[in-house]
Amino acid sequence: MSLKKTPLHAAHQRAGAKLVDFAGWEMPLHYGSQMEEHKMVRAGAGMFDVSHMQVVDIHGPQAQPFLRYLLANDVAKLKTEGRALYSCMLNESGGVIDDLIIYWTGGDSYRAVVNAATAEGDIAHMQQVAKDFDVNVEPRPEFALIAIQGPQAVEKTLPLLPEDLRSAAGDLKPFSAVWNDAWFVARTGYTGEDGFEVMLPQAEADGFWEKLKDAGVNPIGLGARDTLRLEAGMNLYGTDMDDRTNPLTANLGWTIALKDAERDFIGRKAIEQWKAEGVKERMVGLVLEGRGVLRGGTRIETPAGDGVVTSGSFSPSLGVSIAFARIPAAVDAEELQADIRGRMLPVRVVKPVFVRNGEPQIELNL
Repeated sequence: MSLKKTPLHAAHQRAGAKLVDFAGWEMPLHYGSQMEEHKMVRAGAGMFDVSHMQVVDIHGPQAQPFLRYLLANDVAKLKTEGRALYSCMLNESGGVIDDLIIYWTGGDSYRAVVNAATAEGDIAHMQQVAKDFDVNVEPRPEFALIAIQGPQAVEKTLPLLPEDLRSAAGDLKPFSAVWNDAWFVARTGYTGEDGFEVMLPQAEADGFWEKLKDAGVNPIGLGARDTLRLEAGMNLYGTDMDDRTNPLTANLGWTIALKDAERDFIGRKAIEQWKAEGVKERMVGLVLEGRGVLRGGTRIETPAGDGVVTSGSFSPSLGVSIAFARIPAAVDAEELQADIRGRMLPVRVVKPVFVRNGEPQIELNL
């Protein structure tokens, strides 16, 4: 089966990208140096083709009740048009079907962005649940998506946006969006830096990409996107959680809204049972105290039994190896051991947020 291609595929080829299979899409891993691309985003501005992700519009008289039942977080929190919410979509067992962002676009209309690897299943699930509500679930494959991230992202992007959106886009607060009939501009991202995620017609994507490039915004591949999100403490679906994962063990408890006792949502009973019984695992951040690299699957030895690294890599910003790991909840030790190719190496337990807005969030013992 041939790989799917985004509207920016030709732009990646022109830039000499190393293209790889990602969730059935041919996507750029890097354009030369993953390390340099990572640093470009932290120091300036970088752009990512995220057109493999899927835009889904939800609209109809029962759009809000539908979403309040579908999602673990509560869209009733969205009081201002254009505001966004991060949520998990759970199964009846409380496992994470996907994590997504949902925007209230006014009245009975919302817009969601779901992950590429889960898009087909997500949409099928949404449409199945929607049968019990007066609501339409409408995939919008005609959109391309470009994320522009970094401390210079906003200033470099604003002059290139449609004129009728520039002023409002410049005033956007985080997790908010503005739009016109064709473009949708959100102050969101997946790097721990400021910036925009822009949805625009596929036919206009290549031209916008080249204008960004001319303005000094560097193309960035999936490799740097992964190390950036890891440093920022952001989970990756399929790695840090999946449909068998209790979100309370993946640092996602804050995305579950239980305050309204009258609101039922898919997976609520399982979540409440877990909370009542107490979770047996928790996710922590780790810093390797020495040479080597923590990778997914690395065994972590603790006084209460083994844990495992879910995401791990060398951190270009910090110059050390960092990771997320799921360990027994009873562990309160600050130092553990990682089994790296048969060698037991010390790792320090930290909060799983390592870098935000270019600044280290942990102390380094170098």
